[in-house]
Amino acid sequence: MLKEKLNNIQKKSLKERFLLVLGILFFLIYLVLGLMIMFWKKLPLDMEPKYRYAFGGLLIVYSGIRFLRLINSKEN
Repeated sequence: MLKEKLNNIQKKSLKERFLLVLGILFFLIYLVLGLMIMFWKKLPLDMEPKYRYAFGGLLIVYSGIRFLRLINSKEN
């Protein structure tokens, strides 16, 4: 199964591989940004803690949605 997935990635065109890497990069950016907003206290955001956690959680959920879309697009 792993060989099949690696073979599928190798068959993709250069554009498709670039978009895959870009999708993974933005997934990681949204995930790290959400975690930073939630837990980095010295981040210069003038927000109450409950709003920081809500906004950080929203970014983490959005990164999860992007990841699921990325996985589903790879299968097609």
